[in-house]
Amino acid sequence: QVQLVESGGGLMQPGGSLRLSCAASGSILSFNAMAWYRQAPGKQRELVAAITKIGHTNYADSVKGRFTIFRDIAKNTMYLQMNSLKLEDTAVYYCKAQNVGPDYWGQGTQVTVSS
Repeated sequence: QVQLVESGGGLMQPGGSLRLSCAASGSILSFNAMAWYRQAPGKQRELVAAITKIGHTNYADSVKGRFTIFRDIAKNTMYLQMNSLKLEDTAVYYCKAQNVGPDYWGQGTQVTVSS
């Protein structure tokens, strides 16, 4: 059973930075892709950024140029570096691991951007 554990969320002022981590219980190279999603109150969960097994990345338009997804294969951990945070980035952030069969999700970490 794969487990994903997010950490790094918190309260930050607009313009600040946070780094989220998603630690997997096994090798992250066993997944075809991993991704960060977020869900704000009253809104649907949306894709923020994704990274494939071979390292290709893609981003939601709303975070391009501000967020960076990357991974440390040796640590079996995926990250989301979030810079220039905006009020609208406030959400619960989830990591997802995708493979053949069901997707795996973490429990989520709250990011609140507020002045």
